[in-house]
Amino acid sequence: MRNGFKVFDADTHLQPSVETLTPYMDAATQARQPDLARFLREVKIGRAGQVLDPPFNHWYRFGSAGGWGGGKPRHLGEAGPREREERHFQNFMGSKYPSRYSEDWDIETRIGEMNEEGVDIELLVPGSFTGHDDPSVDAAMIGALHRFLDDVCSRYPDRLTSLITASARDVESAVTEIKTWGGSRWARGIIMDLPLDYPVDHPDLQPVWAAADDAGLTVVHHSFASGYPGYRDLWDNPFIGRTASHPWAAMRMISAFIGAGLLDKYPNLNLAILESGFGWLPFWMKRMEDQVHYMGYVADGLRTIEEYMTGGRFFAAVVLHEGPDMVKMVSELMGDHVLMFGSDFPHAESRFPDSVDVVLGWDQLNDDDKRRLFWDNPATCFHWE
Repeated sequence: MRNGFKVFDADTHLQPSVETLTPYMDAATQARQPDLARFLREVKIGRAGQVLDPPFNHWYRFGSAGGWGGGKPRHLGEAGPREREERHFQNFMGSKYPSRYSEDWDIETRIGEMNEEGVDIELLVPGSFTGHDDPSVDAAMIGALHRFLDDVCSRYPDRLTSLITASARDVESAVTEIKTWGGSRWARGIIMDLPLDYPVDHPDLQPVWAAADDAGLTVVHHSFASGYPGYRDLWDNPFIGRTASHPWAAMRMISAFIGAGLLDKYPNLNLAILESGFGWLPFWMKRMEDQVHYMGYVADGLRTIEEYMTGGRFFAAVVLHEGPDMVKMVSELMGDHVLMFGSDFPHAESRFPDSVDVVLGWDQLNDDDKRRLFWDNPATCFHWE
């Protein structure tokens, strides 16, 4: 709590290393680790850009879908990449680096940094090791991740929450994971692990949505640095990639999910987007409504797009750089029940340890506005009681 406000941070991250996840892997996966050793990569840079000291932990890198985070970067105005230039990490936007253990995984350190920033509850967006040629490896890694989450979140059940990862490559396994963990206090929603070019509205995913609907979970979209829509057309420039790709990925998600009629078919689902910007939401809502009638190619019997996006089942986490004027504009056009606080902790875009204080300093918002942003809206979105 900070200055009398309870705070639910709807956008934080964790990426447990191979070393952290190994005890949670089933026996078959642990026995397979020698075969997986060629995919190990040392983690030498923290997610806020910290240069780490050895000993280094490891991630599995099974493959890359491309994106602005890979390949040779080109500076705008120049014909091609600079010779021998080393790619640099994003600039940390806070004033103090989070601990290297905040993401992988020292639970007491994590809770301590939550207390330092004034956060009561975090939604942990989990990173998973997927993309192996064998979908059963992906399923095993996701299963280990969920056992890990169940363990660590259960130690602080009123402070740590997370998401079930559902793999589109193994729908049966995804449904099993949702049925296994969907009733857990930590499981507040699902996040889809989609192969490149696989549409989120594909009918083969219906069992996943049905299982999530039965469990009353929220479907979450979070943009990441690979496999974006448009990633092939970024002109090799990280500035364009990071600026354009996050919003467009969320725009595509909203269009497909709503346009396919999934919020009608599954009435217990909420839909949330994280770390994708939010000032564009009114524009996209109006544009989608026009295109439903002008272009078509959507599900039959849709209500208005405005009903779906303002009717209490759609939510979006703010990004701090868009500021209070954008919050007021979106709230006036869409209602004050849509936006949620999100910090991106412990990544470089976080303002740690000042993310909560940044919003508290938005004098254009009154206390009721801040209370909805910090607590009421994320608690509603993720069915927190």
